[in-house]
Amino acid sequence: MAASLELEFTPPYDWRSINDFLATRAIPGIEVVEDDRYRRTISMNGQHGIIEVATVNGGRALVATIRFPDATAPSAIVQHIRRVFDLDADVGVIAAHLAVDPVLRPLVATRPGLRVPGAWDGFELAVRAMLGQQTTVSGARRLIGRLVESHGEPFRATAGDDFDGLSAVFPPPERVAAADLTLLGMPRARAAAISRMAAVAATNPNLFLRNGSLDAAIARLTALPGVGDWTAHYVAMRALREPDAFPAADVGLLRAMIGPDGLRPTPAALLARAEAWRPWRAYAAQHLWTELAAEGTPRGPRR
Repeated sequence: MAASLELEFTPPYDWRSINDFLATRAIPGIEVVEDDRYRRTISMNGQHGIIEVATVNGGRALVATIRFPDATAPSAIVQHIRRVFDLDADVGVIAAHLAVDPVLRPLVATRPGLRVPGAWDGFELAVRAMLGQQTTVSGARRLIGRLVESHGEPFRATAGDDFDGLSAVFPPPERVAAADLTLLGMPRARAAAISRMAAVAATNPNLFLRNGSLDAAIARLTALPGVGDWTAHYVAMRALREPDAFPAADVGLLRAMIGPDGLRPTPAALLARAEAWRPWRAYAAQHLWTELAAEGTPRGPRR
């Protein structure tokens, strides 16, 4: 079945920024991002489908098209879509809070509708983040493309599906845990960490769901093999939708906050500065990353 519906949100909405962010990180075979639409394969309860989100009316509205065989599934799918595109954020409240800071004020004025891009699935994002450790965005994209090609399940299209460029669904945790990830071309220690993380995720389907405080989430995530503070906060931002997650040791954020004296702050100093940005530190990080990307500086998050 196919269903289309307009997605409600509090304007403004910076479609270009979220679209660009998702485009540079699109998983080959699973996601296709074009100027005016985002498409991806999904798997729920053993069934495959496609979602598409497009901007219409000059960016004043977003429309989701869902192609999925189970007629009862769209409501759950829409909730996933809302998380990916951060549609429940009150950007006016967030912008007013962050604009008090003199560094963030011009960024907020330039992009008042900026959102924090979410993730369709927490496990998928965690794998992507770990694959991206010590490499570039394009390098991480190549690695996850190899993972999908080798271990993803072939996408089962139904009549009428527009599946051009879409060929697979993301492999479940148990399949990743059983795979020899060293064959993908990554360090053996990282491959082993991802395998162990996947084994934990296979036994705990709630591992990447928001539950409790941000501190509790970070503690839970950093207890996973190969997940440090940066990765934990990045997963919390995008998968757990924690608005105050903040990877203070991120190189891009540190460079973005270089002062007039030309000195880069320490992670501790940046963390202290970011206290004034609470409870919206994730949005502050996204503003800084987006500005760096607009300047053509490869300093944004590598995952």
